[in-house]
Amino acid sequence: MIVERHEFASDNTAPICPEAWAALQEANTDYAAAYGEDRWTARVCDRIREIFETDCDVYFVFTGTAANALALAQMCRSFRSIICHQHAHIQTDECGASEFFTGGSKLRLVGGGNGKIDIGQTKGLLARANELHSHKPGAISIAQATEFGTVYTREEIATIADIARANQLLLHMDGARFANAVTSLNCAPRTITWEVGVDVLCFGATKNGLAAGELAIFFNRKVSPEFDYRVKQAGQLGSKMRFLAAPWLGLLAGDVWLRNAQHANRAARQLAHYLQREANVEVVFPADANAVFARMDDEIVRGLQARGWRFYKFIEPDVYRLMCSWSTTDAEISKLIADVVAIK
Repeated sequence: MIVERHEFASDNTAPICPEAWAALQEANTDYAAAYGEDRWTARVCDRIREIFETDCDVYFVFTGTAANALALAQMCRSFRSIICHQHAHIQTDECGASEFFTGGSKLRLVGGGNGKIDIGQTKGLLARANELHSHKPGAISIAQATEFGTVYTREEIATIADIARANQLLLHMDGARFANAVTSLNCAPRTITWEVGVDVLCFGATKNGLAAGELAIFFNRKVSPEFDYRVKQAGQLGSKMRFLAAPWLGLLAGDVWLRNAQHANRAARQLAHYLQREANVEVVFPADANAVFARMDDEIVRGLQARGWRFYKFIEPDVYRLMCSWSTTDAEISKLIADVVAIK
């Protein structure tokens, strides 16, 4: 019988981190107001404003897909389009949620190396005639970190924001792994968000140690009026909201969220290093965050799967994604590398 090993399949497979678990247990000791009127929800919103050093509107939803789709629906009317990378998560892995919740917006795709949107292609798309018979551009969406595990620099985001402003577009950031990007750049969160022109950030923590719960953060508060109604209509308003909010307090207190991300990033760099040095396996993209994309032939893949390792093919024909998390250990990395070497 094969014992399945999910350590590198996804950062979604990791357990809840101890600090989040403890905060959840603490919130479970008594009665509290429902639908976000509790002290835990208020404290998380205040803590987010402290972290980003600005006043902003903060909303809880259950999933990253909901955060992205509802935020983009708030930003774009149905006849407006959303520019994103051709491999963006909103394009490849969210089942058309953005198109569904906007009621007709179209994702307009551009390429770009290492998962980042190409500036020239973006400008070229915007330069085309956008007249009555086609969708009018409404927003640009970027992922931080990207689907390929790379990270936009502050300057790269600022350039995209300048393009957005010049064309009267809003800028959305899918931050499912925002913590990994912040620690990779070793920067203050404000410097890669509102300070350079990001209007809305979907801040994820499920991949950073929580069980569920994501935040839609509106730095541009002109965009957010009545977003609470959109959240409710979409079935994303938690009645026992404190159980979504409390684990966030455990994560944000004492910068646990940054330590978790640092650990995951460090593990990914270590894994990439050993794959290249010990196993002579090509790593395709820079391991900026907590993902490693490795080129492996069928013999290696079949051998690893036979030993129980689970992971996903990401790019045809032979590039596979290995994810690290807050809980990845040196022993797990060593075991995987040993199996790769043995198969080769």
